[in-house]
Amino acid sequence: MKLTILGCHSATPTASTRPTSQVLEIRGNLFLIDCGEGTQMAMRTSRVKFSRIKNIFISHLHGDHFFGLIGMISTFCLLGRDTPLTIYGPKGIREIILLQLKLTKSYTTFDLRFRESESKDSQLIYEDDKVTVTTIPLDHRVYTNGYLFEEKPLDRKLDVVACEEYGVDQAYYRKVKQGHDIELASGEVISNDLLTFNPVAAKSYAFCSDTMYKPDIVPIIKNATVLYHESTFLKSHEDLCERTKHSTAAQAADIAKQANVGTLILGHYSTRYGDYELFRKEAQEIFPTVELAADGKVFEF
Repeated sequence: MKLTILGCHSATPTASTRPTSQVLEIRGNLFLIDCGEGTQMAMRTSRVKFSRIKNIFISHLHGDHFFGLIGMISTFCLLGRDTPLTIYGPKGIREIILLQLKLTKSYTTFDLRFRESESKDSQLIYEDDKVTVTTIPLDHRVYTNGYLFEEKPLDRKLDVVACEEYGVDQAYYRKVKQGHDIELASGEVISNDLLTFNPVAAKSYAFCSDTMYKPDIVPIIKNATVLYHESTFLKSHEDLCERTKHSTAAQAADIAKQANVGTLILGHYSTRYGDYELFRKEAQEIFPTVELAADGKVFEF
């Protein structure tokens, strides 16, 4: 599982900081999560292949999370893209993008699909044979969802030596890896746990975009391998959280602790702060395994 941070700062882009956007590579899929201004330039810098982006997930309709989307779509057209692109996001994202295309008399060279959400409950919105994506309802000034990306359980690992010792025909190896017991010609049933090893544990990534402290998301993200949680403010500015509907680093750490996640990544920093290590220090007082997002930074788990 590989996470590339394209941008991780709040609100206004600067000469050295970009708004939210990231790419998650998991089980062969490449998912673009949010698409703030400058995303496609950041993708080029990070050498992310445009052609591998087939699904884009937008958390909410604040500009610093989707203003790069129409530019991205335009570039796809200029590059002659012909594979479908699906955009997942709040109700309204379809209208915004299609209006921009209409008024600029533009058209796409590919099938552009939209999957809009308006439910306040967690919903499964994407599934293939390897990965599922579920919404994480958040609490922000506009309708907002985070996203939980989960690997499906992997096949069990075949113990070839044991299979040979028990006389299991190779024709049944696939069934064995899928967890089935095997009945031999003699009628004896060999339990699957005698023929296999446990698979590598499936990984998961929880992306929690702009939100106030919201502990009721804990059951949704429980035991996630990695949690990205916004930390716009430090505790010294906690009074701003209610008005702006954002979180502090300490609040993000508390969510990580309650959810028993493996690693917490902090991001969406307010540009009022010059030293982002203060975010790590504040969070580690509550939860030990803390990483700081940075534009262009790559995490592998």
